[in-house]
Amino acid sequence: MPSSLLGRVLLLTLLAMACAQIISSAAWVATYRAQQEEGLVATTRNLAQSAAATAQFFNSLPQEYRHIVLDQLRDMGGTRFFVSLNSKRIDMRPVPDTGRKQLVMEEVRAVLRQRLGNQINLHVDFVHPDDLRILNTELPLDALPRSWAHYALTLEPLNPPVLVTQIEVDEDEWLYLAAAMPAPFVSLEEEEIPGQQILFVVVMISILFPVLAWLIRQQTRPLRKLAKAARDLQLDDNPPPLSEQGSAEIVAVTRSFNSMRQRLQSYINDRDQLFRAISHDLKTPITRLRLRVDLIDDEPMRERLEADLQELELLVKNALQSVKETDIHENVEWVDLERLLRGMAEAYQGEDQHRVTVEGHCRPYRGKPLALKRCLGNLVDNAVKYGHVARVRLEDEPGRVMIHVEDEGEGVPEDQLSRIFEPYYRLHTSQRQGHGLGLGIARDIARSHGGELATANRPEGGLHVTLTLVRH
Repeated sequence: MPSSLLGRVLLLTLLAMACAQIISSAAWVATYRAQQEEGLVATTRNLAQSAAATAQFFNSLPQEYRHIVLDQLRDMGGTRFFVSLNSKRIDMRPVPDTGRKQLVMEEVRAVLRQRLGNQINLHVDFVHPDDLRILNTELPLDALPRSWAHYALTLEPLNPPVLVTQIEVDEDEWLYLAAAMPAPFVSLEEEEIPGQQILFVVVMISILFPVLAWLIRQQTRPLRKLAKAARDLQLDDNPPPLSEQGSAEIVAVTRSFNSMRQRLQSYINDRDQLFRAISHDLKTPITRLRLRVDLIDDEPMRERLEADLQELELLVKNALQSVKETDIHENVEWVDLERLLRGMAEAYQGEDQHRVTVEGHCRPYRGKPLALKRCLGNLVDNAVKYGHVARVRLEDEPGRVMIHVEDEGEGVPEDQLSRIFEPYYRLHTSQRQGHGLGLGIARDIARSHGGELATANRPEGGLHVTLTLVRH
């Protein structure tokens, strides 16, 4: 199935139209064929009735008068049948057997036997005009004078099959009756779907599809704008609300999105004010407490109080740093991740040229530049700090970008892999650097871009961190 709404609707419309046309065409063709067969049977029944009447007429004549009547018929012309009396039954190559041919021949035989009796020696078949043979000498049709046979046996340019009826009227005497099938029932083949029907379907699709594609594009344009606004959600300024266009459902979704963005903006503004107030309100009493602690004469008590104040101040700074590092107040731009990572690698060249390496290439990614820089910086710093080296590998795929960061440290116990993203959780408690926030902040930034951060231990030792960023 296509991924776009336009492609899916057009495909489903094509399938629906194809099914509808197949069903309607099958019903139409069945009705058309039934009508054609009914008309064909009625026409051949009339021919059979005329042939039976002619045979009865010749049977009623004395034998010596039959040839005289034949000569008069040929001189007059314009008869429905070509009639002759032959000394034998003439064998000719019949037209190929079809369902219609068998149906018509059964009808002719039934009429003739009903009128002439079941005991008559009868032979009925259809012959193409080119294979038709006439008289005892078995002459082709073109060898006879036009006044003799061409009026009854030709219907140019159609050249329909000729119904040939041969009836034994006496010993060594066969009555030969031949008549071309009259228009419009001139074919014994199964009727195919007329070209007009196929042309109608093609014209209908060629008109309907462009109109349908234009209509869907017009209806989905507000959805594309909504998707772009959601992807590039900006809360650091006051952008105008999206215009409410399209169908009633799309207008309702757009209105809900505008309301959601407004509430988010209000929430973030309130949060900023709250943390500024907390920071200001906490710093003042902490400063006063420090001044009062300096006035305490008891040295052990003063040291314990100073340690508690340092811990309290550290907790406040960490909380504010956590909020600041995962802040989403940034516009979405094109970011060259490869250049960003290679710049980080150059920063470590002074200490060790091979401490940070970058492999692979990727196209620019649309995201928040500073947030992505903090995310990648935390991953590289974490690998260098705890794994001594950071090997970065880029994989650019059609729908996503994958960044692998590997180190050569001790790795993380399997039962603690899920906890390394928790705030303030540090595996190496003996090391005083860091506050246990780096990986958690990196994962939050990845998720804010619709991606994910995964960790696993390398078989040869060390930690393997995979950052997956989805392209929109």
